[in-house]
Amino acid sequence: MSTEWDHSYDVVVVGSGAAGMAAALTARLRGLSVLVVEKTGLYGGTTALSGGAIWVPGNFHLDAAGLGDTREKARAYLDATVGDRVPAARKDAYLEHGPRMVREFHDRTAVRFMYTPGYPDYFPEELGGFPQGRSVEPRVFDFNKLSPAGRATMRRAGLPTRGLTITSKDFRHLNMVRRTWAGKLTSARVGARAVGALLCGRKLLSLGEALIARMRHSLDALGGELWLSAPLTGLVEENGRVTGVRVALPGAREVTVRATGGVVLASGGFSHDQELREKYLPAPTSADWSSAPEGQTGDGLRAGMAVGAAVDLMDRVWGAPSVVVPPASGAEDGRGRPFFLVAERGIPGMVIVDSAGERYANEAAPYHRFVDAMYAADRPGASTVPSWLVLDATAKSRYLFMGLFPGQPFPRPWLESGFVKKAGTVGELAVRIGADPERLRATVHRFNGFARAGRDEDFHRGDSVYDRYYGDPTLPNPNLAPLERGPFYAVPVHPGDIGTKGGLVTDATGRVLREDGTVIEGLYASGNVSSAVMGATYPGPGATIGPAMTFGWLAADHIARGAGPV
Repeated sequence: MSTEWDHSYDVVVVGSGAAGMAAALTARLRGLSVLVVEKTGLYGGTTALSGGAIWVPGNFHLDAAGLGDTREKARAYLDATVGDRVPAARKDAYLEHGPRMVREFHDRTAVRFMYTPGYPDYFPEELGGFPQGRSVEPRVFDFNKLSPAGRATMRRAGLPTRGLTITSKDFRHLNMVRRTWAGKLTSARVGARAVGALLCGRKLLSLGEALIARMRHSLDALGGELWLSAPLTGLVEENGRVTGVRVALPGAREVTVRATGGVVLASGGFSHDQELREKYLPAPTSADWSSAPEGQTGDGLRAGMAVGAAVDLMDRVWGAPSVVVPPASGAEDGRGRPFFLVAERGIPGMVIVDSAGERYANEAAPYHRFVDAMYAADRPGASTVPSWLVLDATAKSRYLFMGLFPGQPFPRPWLESGFVKKAGTVGELAVRIGADPERLRATVHRFNGFARAGRDEDFHRGDSVYDRYYGDPTLPNPNLAPLERGPFYAVPVHPGDIGTKGGLVTDATGRVLREDGTVIEGLYASGNVSSAVMGATYPGPGATIGPAMTFGWLAADHIARGAGPV
């Protein structure tokens, strides 16, 4: 029995983050009609909430910066970090086609990036690792260039930037605004940019917001179509081939949409489905710790599995040590907001301890690795969920912390609710967090000795170039300073995520595979709905969005070629 179609396009893309937008843009660049369906009322997905960087070795921005990156160096690095957890063909496809994607989007759309100098690969000491980094980030973009509908329905990050437009390159130096001339000059430059934008009537975006706005602007210019509040309810399969999708529209009306070329699933992971989290992820786990958008409940994953797709890496997340900030008074959902700790774990004058008051890892390690360490160290009597980030008054006065400027007091509700613990001595703070005072005092005493000597003998904090990126360059060891001056503070840290990384297994062109390795014709996947090409690790800043865009580009390109060889 043939399906009765309500609509027909060459390509249907499910999801409106970078993966989906990349697939849609590529489809239009190839002359194909395309529809993007987005479950929520806001487009942009996790990408809009992110730093927006992409990690794509060998792209032309890196060449222009004179980095001397090569395919051989990048492959050696992926082999050293990802290993054989992912088929070689997928790694090779990423390294070959990622630079092509960056080049084509630069030449034919409004998608623009710039090199972020000095932001290291996450394991720069590994073979092929780059201490100077391979990350590129979106160029700032004028929000006013979007249509009124585009502005009204874009997902916004809501970062506490006080109206300033801050890039990743800026942030590193702004974190040291009280410590370095580079910080002061960057502050002046960011301020001047804000004044200039105000005088010219521009509303500048940076980071993930800039990337998504650029992609939406390009999609509109190319004539792609986007439906919001249109969740996927299932895939249509005919004679072993996926030929379209079923979508629920407002008013409880379900429609069928034909995809004559193929369906690209780019709907994100399952961060906000507690049932799936408990089935697959390490315990304990909670959707409340995730920084992914609320719509990421595994819809695309389930749809793919329903037509026989294989899955992999389901026990992994893109780890993000996070604190859950209490909801503001009168918040509609009454839920806290996860705050992803990145630079905060690199500042001096801070330690992270378990419930017994003891350190268990290098606090400044790449965030994915730190979350792994949290689970590995968790044990009865010394729980790491939550852990406690402890800092002294000197650190609080010198560095940005959780969106607060250096020296800016913690909000009173944070203190009054007990979210932030405060005490005059380390021993008193231990009591407030439920740790043994003697153990915490001993931990701080031992750490202070390391800080004065300039070397962390226990966990080697500050030894890696990556550790030092967010450290204080005015100190002998940028990541180490003693905790000496009260008051002392502590905030609870949970093993959060910016998305799950397990999902549908795909080949080197993004085609979804069955358990026996055969292709499900007409079905492609990219982004967090698919099994990550980065395997169980996280090689560098942007190693989520870079592959998402590359395999979205590859999927649409493959469809345009009539499922022939790329």
